[in-house]
Amino acid sequence: MLRGLARAAAPALRALRARGSGSWAGVPAHVVDLRSDTVTRPGPAMRRAMAEAVVGDDDYGEDPTVRELQEEAAELLGVERTLFVPTCTMANLISVMGHCRRRGSQLLLGQDSHLHVYEQGAVAQVHLLARTYGARVHLDGARLMNAAVALRVPPAHIVQHCDSVSLCFSKGLGAPAGALVGGRADFMEEAWRLRKALGGGMRQAGVLAAAALVGLADAQQVLLRDHENARQFAKGPGSGLQELASPFCSVDPSAVETNMVMVTLDGLPPAELCQRLQAVSAEEVAQTGRAVRVLLFPWTARAVRAVWHRDVSAQDTELALRKWEFVLGQLGR
Repeated sequence: MLRGLARAAAPALRALRARGSGSWAGVPAHVVDLRSDTVTRPGPAMRRAMAEAVVGDDDYGEDPTVRELQEEAAELLGVERTLFVPTCTMANLISVMGHCRRRGSQLLLGQDSHLHVYEQGAVAQVHLLARTYGARVHLDGARLMNAAVALRVPPAHIVQHCDSVSLCFSKGLGAPAGALVGGRADFMEEAWRLRKALGGGMRQAGVLAAAALVGLADAQQVLLRDHENARQFAKGPGSGLQELASPFCSVDPSAVETNMVMVTLDGLPPAELCQRLQAVSAEEVAQTGRAVRVLLFPWTARAVRAVWHRDVSAQDTELALRKWEFVLGQLGR
């Protein structure tokens, strides 16, 4: 009977996958998006701040909201000056170009690096090494605030070992766009020129800076909650992923330090797991009374990464875990 229902409902299921939400056989489909913290959406307070932002021409240095953000961020990061730019990619590129001004300059990155310094306190060691050879250190602060919250230290404590830093507002901080590059005053003069050369000079950018200010204001509270939800998913009391003891996947709860959970798979292709977690079946609806879609990306050939953010609640976390339990149960038959 269930197989017949599944076949009959196949067109509706395909439409549901295409839409990304909606309902399945009359049951509202609930989506838990764990692909990345880049999928966050501005909340009411952030939208209100954007609508009410006082603006000016930032390319002339006349936007008061941008100036407020740059001054607040400079104090937070412990640097002399910061500069607001459209993306963290541009912030990192400006930093690299600012440090490597001479032709033939060398840029040293870790293996498989995405201009990313991992959140493990290794920056200080790189800084001992860099000073020995007269090199400069740039910190890709894509998730710097997550690291600071997890380590229970001010961001400036991490940044102190670096010559420049970027800070992204469109990930865990929840802003729709924007990033900062920070460093010494002389370096920032060159950064301003490079922003202009790369097409990053903006006009009434205060509407974006206002969103970033809201994201900074509630970062501590929001990021702590994200980290706790990630830990609950990995090892909640008697109900975490580790407790499912599935032969198809494993997780190390001690490695869940921030908002990311890395799940290692055994005998199950990551793409197949992601597809199963995203799909809704007649059996699931009949068994649980719910239609839940969990969105994930394959991370490596044997792992998937789940990322928590402000749009994923404790209830969403529980629903995602129950969906994971259902899928693993099907695989174990």
